[in-house]
Amino acid sequence: MTGSPEPGPDAPRPAVVGRGRLGRWRDQAVALGWLVVVWNLLWGDINWANLIGGLLVGAVVLVFYPLPAVSFGGRLRPRALLVFAGRFAVELVSASLHIARIAVQPGYRPRGAIIAVRLRVTTDLNLALTAEVVSLVPGTLILEVDRDSGTLYLHVLDTHGPADLDVARERALTVERRIVRAVGSGAELRRLDVTSPEKGTRP
Repeated sequence: MTGSPEPGPDAPRPAVVGRGRLGRWRDQAVALGWLVVVWNLLWGDINWANLIGGLLVGAVVLVFYPLPAVSFGGRLRPRALLVFAGRFAVELVSASLHIARIAVQPGYRPRGAIIAVRLRVTTDLNLALTAEVVSLVPGTLILEVDRDSGTLYLHVLDTHGPADLDVARERALTVERRIVRAVGSGAELRRLDVTSPEKGTRP
């Protein structure tokens, strides 16, 4: 017979519409939550007005400028998330004091440099989170993100030589490591373990 064979018991079955819709709603909720967090960090103050404003702005962005589908395949680890938040706060204060010292130092002209940092986990979510966190620290600015290779191009302020550039690269990779440990999947954690820092610092 030439008719198409009937699917066997192991053949893939059609996706359940309700479950797919639930997954999309979950992804939208996660995206909205991060947009609210970024909005409050940009304002530098967490209050009810900024929370409501972040919800409104995030909703407008998601409705009129839909983001690419980014599924969250990891899981939240409260302890690692607290470690990430605490160290980020310390680095934020330290970098702010450093920039303030440069600003008031008479006759000092800091030198800047542009470096490339290739991340080890190249998912869209990790690229976005790492880029946002690195940019929020004074003295470092994201200039471009190469999505295909998972590379961040950073402008770093106050560099004196190759050693400072290596420190800046390692600092960005440390941010990535903390983010993956806080919200990454098991596969992403294993990728951090098997990928050496030397493989992740050069484009």
